Formats: sequence, C-alpha cells, structure tokens
Amino acid sequence: MFGVRKAIQATARNQICRPFSASQTYLQERKGLVLGVFEKETEDGGLHLTEATARFDQSLSGKLSELLKIASPGLKKGKTRIFYGIHQDFPCVAVVGLGKGNEGFCGAENWDARKENIRHAVSAGCQILQELEVNHIEVDDCGDAKSAAEGAVLGLFSYDQLKAKKKTRVTTQLHGSAAVDDWRKGVVYAEGQNLARLLMEAPANHITPTSFADTIEEKIAPYAERVTVKKRSTAWIKEQQMGAFLSVARGSEEPPVFLELHYNGCPDRKQLPLMLVGKGVTFDSGGISLKPSQSMDAMRADMGGAATVCASIITAAALNLPVNIIGLAPLCENMPSGKATKPGDVVTAMNGKTIQVDNTDAEGRLILADALCYGHTLNPRAIVNVATLTGAMDVALGSAATGVFTNSDWLWEQLNKASAVTGDRVWRMPLFQHYTKQVTDCQLADLNNIGKYSRAGGACTAAAFLREFVTAPHWAHLDIAGVMSNKDEVPYLRKGMSGRPTRTLVEFAASLAHSG
Repeated sequence: MFGVRKAIQATARNQICRPFSASQTYLQERKGLVLGVFEKETEDGGLHLTEATARFDQSLSGKLSELLKIASPGLKKGKTRIFYGIHQDFPCVAVVGLGKGNEGFCGAENWDARKENIRHAVSAGCQILQELEVNHIEVDDCGDAKSAAEGAVLGLFSYDQLKAKKKTRVTTQLHGSAAVDDWRKGVVYAEGQNLARLLMEAPANHITPTSFADTIEEKIAPYAERVTVKKRSTAWIKEQQMGAFLSVARGSEEPPVFLELHYNGCPDRKQLPLMLVGKGVTFDSGGISLKPSQSMDAMRADMGGAATVCASIITAAALNLPVNIIGLAPLCENMPSGKATKPGDVVTAMNGKTIQVDNTDAEGRLILADALCYGHTLNPRAIVNVATLTGAMDVALGSAATGVFTNSDWLWEQLNKASAVTGDRVWRMPLFQHYTKQVTDCQLADLNNIGKYSRAGGACTAAAFLREFVTAPHWAHLDIAGVMSNKDEVPYLRKGMSGRPTRTLVEFAASLAHSG
C-alpha cells in the first residue's frame, strides 16, 4: 500500500513539475487556464473549489482535486500550482490560492479583502503562465469577474517597449461564467491604469510635454465624438498670465503644453463637470535646487498626476459614463539652465498672487497653482488635483495609501468609498491653519513656495499652499508621491511605476454618474 501511494505521489510530481519542452504538442497551442481555490474553514483544512474549478474537476472525474491533495493540501493565498497535460484544451492549468472564502470588507483597512485576494491570485497565475510563454489564458471569475479581470490585466503588464527581448503578449478571456459585462468592465479599468503606468515608466526623452499630449490625443481618438482635446501653446499660457507655470518651464529647451480635455458624457448642460487636475512635470531635475543624482531617473514619473488624470478620462469615455469631466494637465520639464528660475525669485500667478520661490524643486505646487486658477473659470462641480508632490508624503504613509487633503467632507466620503471598491486606499490628512501661516509668512511676496519651516509637515505645507488658489467648496488634493512606484507592496502589480490611483478616480467618476 505504501508503495502504491509513493507511485501516485511520483506521478503527481511529474504532472506538476516536469520540464516544459518545446517538442511537446501542448506548447505549440500555448493556451492556459487559471482556476481558483479557497481555503476551507474547517479543522482538517484542505481546499474549497470555486464553481468553475469544481466543474473543471468534474470533467476530469476528480483528477484535479486528487492532484491538489497530493501536491498541496493547503494552497495559501496568492500561491500557485501548475499542472501540465491534464486537459486536452488547456495544456497548462494554474491553480491559485484565494485565501479564506469568508473574507469580505474590512472597515479598519477600508477595503474588500476578498476582491484584493482575487486580484492577487489571478495576477500570480497569469504571470506564471506568461513566463511559460502561454499566449492565451482563460480565467476563472473566482466569484467576482471584475476583480479577476483587473488582476489578470494589471498582472500581465510590463514595460518592455525599448527591449529587444519582450515578454510574451497574452490575451485573456473569461472562463465558465456569464458575468461577461463585469469582466469587460474590469478589463477597461485595468487598461486605464496600465496606460498611466506606460506613460510614467517611459524615459523622459521619449515622453516630453509635447509627446505626452500627442499620446493622449491618439489614445482618445476612438472617443472623439465625446471628448475634445485642446493642446495649449506657450503663447496661450502667457496670455493667461500663468507666471507660476512659466517659471518652472523656462529652464528647459522643451516647450510647455497646457493640455485640456473635455469629456461630455452627459449632454444635459445642467450637470456641472467634475474637474481633474494633474501635475505634469515630465522630468524633474529640481531645477537650480538640483536633486541628488541617486534615483533621479525615477523623476521621469513626476508627471504621474497628469498620467492618472488623463488615463481616467480615457477610461470614463471607454465606459461611456454619463458624467461630464474636464481634465487639466500643465506639462513641462523642470531643468537648470541660464534661463531657469533662481531661488529667491518672485513670480506672479494667474490670480495675481506673488510667490517667492525659495526652492525650485518645489515646482509642482507652482504649476498646479495656475491650473487651479484656470480651472475655477470653467465652473466645476468639484475639483480633484493629483500630484506626485512631496517626498514628505512618502515618509508619512509610504505606499500604503494616497494622502488626501480636502475642504469637503462630501468629497472625502466619495473618494473614500471609491477606494474601498478598488482596493487602492486613500487616507485623509489635516488642513490645519498652522500650515497656512507657514506659507503666507513671507519676506518678499504674498506666499513662499516651501513655507517658513520647510522640513516640518512638508506634505501639509504643500497642501496649504495649493489651498491659497482654491475658492471652490469641493476641492481635494491627492498627493501620490508615496504610491508612485511599486516594489512588492501591491502583489498584483509588477515592480515599477504603479499608475495609482487611476481606478479610484474612475470609480469616483462612475459613482457621481450613478448618483446624479
């Protein structure tokens, strides 16, 4: 009897671990399947199959569940087992651990653990199959087709446009479920975040202000009947008297662009637009206040705010959301040169306020100041600006959440609710009057761009500076410096630029559309 069991285990190991040979017929098909299993909530442990996995197992007369018992009696959350040649239609089958089936929304963390587990598991399964050069993957919905789609599409993204050797291009498809609409919605959400990742990851000599604007215009072309694109030139920026924006751009050979998008998803003129404003510094050297050379290459993603804002509007158009959105993206480089703004210079913003620029590396708030002034002239319902603004935000929250500074409880509640759906958390930060005094206590001008005590509460000081250019009753500033890149903090994203919080912005816009 003992010898029989050893023979069965050896067979299972062969099924699971044998080399992937190019001579085998199943490689030629390059087709795979991702199936989910939950941990059982019993003393004996074991696994609980999803509906799709149970049907698949039944079609094999229980062979899959038998192999799972032998190979992995307790498949943990996010872990994967690969089985080869057990089904003629799917030469490669990845079984992924979904964690405990009774997990759900966690109020303390403000996210749905079950959705996150599904994203994590599906991403892990798809990535392993991609490494095996599988080019078409069918995916179990695992009980939530939208989350499964997001996990698949986000997990498969990699930036290899400039490499000779590229990862296998993979198409995905829903397996054994009628929730096709939810799957498609998840794909669109994830593709929107991937667009932001693509822009943020690209080298700064490939994504200049002009090429950024051209790329967005190209991506939005399929929805041209609902979206108007305006690429404002340097001459227009000067006409608007955006002296703060121009003070950042003047040190670079690349001309600035003020990108303006109008998505008209609700032709009813009675509905005021949601306004999204994104910081668009396509490379930030720090200007005359030059940054340390270490990790300066990451400053190609200092246009992450503009990338997430523009990607969100393209996603809203793809979803045909019945809401009006205006997107503003002041685009420029921040470079040192003989023309660059010098520490101590005083510049004048669009609203006439003067600003003493004591640190040219605090440039994001300068370009946003003029963008916010201009945005008010378009009569928005609410204003949300997004920016990789301060290293202090990274120190405060790290990659755990986006910091939100807002003057509106209603707006905070909407953003918080949206982030609970996407799993991309936000955290409310203080807007104390104390910080306002720091930026208004200035020797030469109305405002100082770094405040009286630049190292203390830096993220709060930056928010207080922006607030000086806001009169709208519903305004929120999202500081995304901490969530700009991903190491292993979000398990369903590979290492690199994250594209966060694109899906949260889309979910927020969708909630406004549905609430009226």
